[in-house]
Amino acid sequence: MRSAVFFDDARARLEPLTGLRPVFDVRLGPLSTLHRVTAALDLRVVALFVPPELEALTGERHDLPINRLPERGGGPLLLVNGRCPMPPQQLASLREGQALVESASGDVVAALLAPDAARALLEGDDAGAERVELDESVLLSRPWHFRAVRDQAVEFDLDLLARDARRRDVPGGVTVLGDPSGVQIDPDAEVLPGAVLDAEGGRITIGAGAIVRPGAVIVGPCYVGPESRVVEHAVLRAHTCVGRCCRVGGEVAGVVFQGYANKVHEGFLGDSWVGEWVNLGAGTTNSNLLNTYAEVIARADPAGPNERTGETFLGAMIGDHVKTAIGTRIMTGAVVHLGTMWAAGRPVVGCVRPFAWATDDGERLYRLPKFLEVVQAVMARRNIEPTDAYLARIRALHAHAAHG
Repeated sequence: MRSAVFFDDARARLEPLTGLRPVFDVRLGPLSTLHRVTAALDLRVVALFVPPELEALTGERHDLPINRLPERGGGPLLLVNGRCPMPPQQLASLREGQALVESASGDVVAALLAPDAARALLEGDDAGAERVELDESVLLSRPWHFRAVRDQAVEFDLDLLARDARRRDVPGGVTVLGDPSGVQIDPDAEVLPGAVLDAEGGRITIGAGAIVRPGAVIVGPCYVGPESRVVEHAVLRAHTCVGRCCRVGGEVAGVVFQGYANKVHEGFLGDSWVGEWVNLGAGTTNSNLLNTYAEVIARADPAGPNERTGETFLGAMIGDHVKTAIGTRIMTGAVVHLGTMWAAGRPVVGCVRPFAWATDDGERLYRLPKFLEVVQAVMARRNIEPTDAYLARIRALHAHAAHG
């Protein structure tokens, strides 16, 4: 088992997926990048490296050294860029002293180095490593890149989870289409009579404490995480991934929920990424396909340029703590940054700045005291108290939005 260090090099514009988490903690399937690559390569993670502004928050979430390597000595360390969600084959065959480099960007994907050389690379000096060029692009650099790896990540993760998953028999009254062995229901999950589990196209995994209500239809490959609830008559289409403690209803197609999100009412959501503590009001609906069937153009940040995404089907990228009013329309390729409150009748278009308070009277900055009051109230509903580090990070992001 190799000793590994995951690092966030902050060399991309990935908000709103990041901001309140390092990139390796982003969920692009049932697992985060950290858990996926660790399990796939049988690694022992010994340290994590993140930008200074995320150090305290990351330290609260991981019982590992943050921004420091273990004491000197020991064998070589495998350094893994957290922007690499799917490990390329060349990663497993690296020899000591080599660094796998993405040719298009020049960024390090992974390296196998002695501790001193590893320390130097993490500090920005990779001159001591032999470069191995990787022609394919494997590093995330824009928020819409989740869409390019979503299908592979969902299927890959479901296969990983199937290796050691606890499972129970399908309860009576639940309809299974396809091979029943493709349905994995945790013994502590509850799937009620009248639910339909369609495994003809891929696995379905339902985690511990999850509840699937009568009339719900789940189409594999699909994942419903621990403590999440799929309500009556919901339709979860293929390549949907529901993280921990979500509430999901209506029609959801190819959506990744990071966790703790509420999209419980009717409305369509497709080909989207949804952050934590999001609440989508009743009837909120997005577009994931242009009327012209053309490639979607998007912007990663409000002041940035329009960019080609390479995607025809692309919905919204919705940051943590975003709230939408009833009947909200979200246009194709919208990027909605952290903390937005959208209560305007007009649709969400393009890129919405962080902490935007949008009404029919216009758009202004969400006042920090009120925002923090809502954060406390929302998280308390799941019996979670925001930590000092979490609140400090929100304050820093708000200050940047106010003066940026």
